[in-house]
Amino acid sequence: MRRILLLLLTVFASSLAAQPLSYYFGDEVQFDPKVPTPASILGYEVGQWHVRHDQLVYYMRELAEHSDRVQMQTIGYTHEQRPLVMLTIAAPERLANIEQVRQTHLARVTGEGKGSSATTTVTAPAVMYMGYSVHGNEPSGSNAALLVAYYLAAAQDQRVERLLQETVILLDPSLNPDGLARFANWANSNRAMVPNADPNTREHNENWPSSRSNHYWFDLNRDWLLLQHPESQARIAQFQRWQPNVLTDFHEMGPNSTFFFQPGIPSRKNPLTPDENVDLTKAIAEHHARILDSHDRLYFTEESFDDFYVGKGSTYPDVNGSVGILFEQGSSRGHVQDTINGRLEFPFTIKNQLLTNFSTFDAVLEKRQQLLDYQQDFFAQASQLADKDKIKGYVVGAPKDPTRLRYFLSILAQHQIDAYALQEDATVEKQQFAAQSSYLVPLSQRQYRLIKAIFSEQQNFVDNTFYDVSGWTLAHAFNLEFKELNSVRGLDVAAQPWSPSSSASQQVLQPHYAFAFEWFDYHAPKLLTKLLQQGIEARVALAPFTASSDGQSRELAAGSIVIAAGLQQRDDWLRVLNQVSAEFDIDVHGIDSGLTSRGVDLGSRQLAPVQLPKVLLVGGKQSSQYEVGELWYYLDRHVGLTPSIIEADELTKVDLNNYTHIVFANGRYASLAKSFKAELHTWVRNGGVIWSHKGGAQFLADEQILKASYLSRKDMAAAFSTQGLNYGDRDMLAGKQRIAGAIFNTKVDLSHPLSYSLTRDELPVFKNGTFLLEQASVPFVNVATYTEKPLLAGFTHEQNLAQIANGGAILAHSYGRGAVVAMTDNPVFRGFWYGSSRIFSNALFFGAHIDASAE
Repeated sequence: MRRILLLLLTVFASSLAAQPLSYYFGDEVQFDPKVPTPASILGYEVGQWHVRHDQLVYYMRELAEHSDRVQMQTIGYTHEQRPLVMLTIAAPERLANIEQVRQTHLARVTGEGKGSSATTTVTAPAVMYMGYSVHGNEPSGSNAALLVAYYLAAAQDQRVERLLQETVILLDPSLNPDGLARFANWANSNRAMVPNADPNTREHNENWPSSRSNHYWFDLNRDWLLLQHPESQARIAQFQRWQPNVLTDFHEMGPNSTFFFQPGIPSRKNPLTPDENVDLTKAIAEHHARILDSHDRLYFTEESFDDFYVGKGSTYPDVNGSVGILFEQGSSRGHVQDTINGRLEFPFTIKNQLLTNFSTFDAVLEKRQQLLDYQQDFFAQASQLADKDKIKGYVVGAPKDPTRLRYFLSILAQHQIDAYALQEDATVEKQQFAAQSSYLVPLSQRQYRLIKAIFSEQQNFVDNTFYDVSGWTLAHAFNLEFKELNSVRGLDVAAQPWSPSSSASQQVLQPHYAFAFEWFDYHAPKLLTKLLQQGIEARVALAPFTASSDGQSRELAAGSIVIAAGLQQRDDWLRVLNQVSAEFDIDVHGIDSGLTSRGVDLGSRQLAPVQLPKVLLVGGKQSSQYEVGELWYYLDRHVGLTPSIIEADELTKVDLNNYTHIVFANGRYASLAKSFKAELHTWVRNGGVIWSHKGGAQFLADEQILKASYLSRKDMAAAFSTQGLNYGDRDMLAGKQRIAGAIFNTKVDLSHPLSYSLTRDELPVFKNGTFLLEQASVPFVNVATYTEKPLLAGFTHEQNLAQIANGGAILAHSYGRGAVVAMTDNPVFRGFWYGSSRIFSNALFFGAHIDASAE
């Protein structure tokens, strides 16, 4: 019996394809026996199972405890409260004085100590930031991080000894812990004892939503610039704190691919990236090729991937004085999978990532001095470039909305960009900028290139095909008023740059006939939500009025929220109002009387009831997980509402009468059950409100719930002539037809309830698709339309521009007692479109009051 059991265990171990350390390192590397191996802690060899994030953190902690080469710190926590950890690895004597090492390194970056070659050149270490698996279902990176950390902590060979003496390594083993944890659970729980290589098996095909993304289903590799999530905020804080010379970014791609390393497509680099950066990347690439050649690995370069969008992991470093390097390994998407290149096993993918860690180390050792000099020159050139630039800075403002402006300034500050409050009003090209609600961002500072990238409105490009977006101007995304400055002379600005401070309200509200707050502040929807959740009765003013407030005349705009004492059902309502309003930096005004001096009185029908929305957000495989996640994130974080996310296949089981609003993000919904479609018609007629955008709007139009015409992607593409094109012109044509991501201007009807909070009649929107609503031919339905010359930033072919001009951007109309709202574009793209996102929350609170026939 014992022999049979031993035989079974042997077969079981073999079926798991366990690979010993010698598979990864060979037999020549010796390791310190006092430092635990991954298998001694995990209970299995690396690659045998997918490492869970908690196991990864535990092992890293053990390394720090047993090796004097390693320090570990927690630099933040994810949305799901998983620790974000970073290992600092160096020679023990350097590690003991690591803060001084960091400060000395930063002195080189800022220019201090330049010329002191004995201390800052000959002996200065190069700093590497090694980042792994920003996409949770690209796990070979984080699993390789186990081996990289072990090697650095325990190996006893010449390479590692020199490496520890000449570098500081910052090792971030999991850039997306929540996603990695989800995928490890998926891959391990669907794994057979004898692994199945069939690409169609469940192990290789995740359910919706995939674990590529973080908790809110965001792609964290697009958040390096935008900083909407704690993972990105913690990472960028460490990046800016250390200013590494090289940053590595380990990814995976489709199983039928081989291995990619940069450089990417040469014509698609960001123009703000110095040519020397590309030269260094090419020189480092030779090391990757050499080590992969020695192991007979297939790979490719200068293809498919680019370095244009500065908000992803391999490009952000390039405009920050570092050299960012992207690695993409063909993925087993589980433990083993059949591909066009043969059977791809998980340990093989891990080893490729490990090999290019080694080649990166070798390259940095060889190019250490060149990397240090390059970084110092990069920042030294900033003042010279600023002096030559005809633009000297940017002035930005957000009248009546300090919260939105504060979010914008916070992003700048996290990127080490200074902004200074105007002390006096200023006029720039006939545009008024008010003191204290406007800021100067001068170009003459260390982050010259990053500032240029953030404010870029580039529209013409050498290569018009983009791997990611071509426009991301943050000032447009925040709907800020901003202007370029040819001179900053004469501007009276604060002596110190903006920095975060507490913004809680200090007001104490005394009894009044009513209270009111305006809708301009970005937190106004969240304040209203909390009041409604506490049972406070509220009204929205559908027209402006002027009321007496503590004996003074006060003008209140349409969209203002009124809380009348005579409507309240709670005896302690004033205490609740004080308690909730104290959380927000929003003025709540006491109103002396229901009789106003101008406009509607407080008992008018124009003060309409506001109900707490109960939102059904349609999810599932028919929808875009990113866009559903972006809507969820906006509602949860900025509005304080928790939507019910219900997968499309489950909608027939749901009583729609339990919800006030239904939201359709981009997706393909034609296959929804006929019974649900019929119920949806009835639900809207009876008073429901629907929000839809992109594919969601197309679905409603096809179902005749939205009374609108549209141009589909195919319709837009058909406008391009294909006469005389050759087979080799396919990519060129596709690049012209596509809108990868650009910014467009719209003209807004400021009298419409959906536009409450907007202070100007132009609203920038983000477009990353060619679906287009057409303008309604009847009055009062067009909330926003694209302008005659709509392009603000990014690439769009003139043929697409001609079709978009004067098209429908936002439409809204009645449907029975309900309402339908449709938008051509996503109002909450990647969480940083703070301007257009208010249209979405307005639809939730005020959509029931839309009164416009579409016929």
